[in-house]
Amino acid sequence: MLAGCNDDSALPPAGKYSALSGTVIDRATNKPLAGALVTVDTVLTATTDATGKFTIAKVPSGIVDYSVQANGYTVLTSTANTDPGKPFELDVSLDPSQPH
Repeated sequence: MLAGCNDDSALPPAGKYSALSGTVIDRATNKPLAGALVTVDTVLTATTDATGKFTIAKVPSGIVDYSVQANGYTVLTSTANTDPGKPFELDVSLDPSQPH
């Protein structure tokens, strides 16, 4: 799995963190999406592997904003509430973009 944090110093202060992991799939085919970009609070990122899985190890606890995007798919944005010290599973289905 590919995971990343652009810069720990950019994270807001938090007493504890959560681990965020999950899978990104194509809603139409239910197949995993490799190379999708998962972004949390604009500073934490991960790219899905060949099986659509991702992990971000150090997510501040509380309410976080996230987005998931992949070429050829509609961008998904939402929020999640993570508990300190508890892993959080985020499984996402993306819709293929409609041609213009």
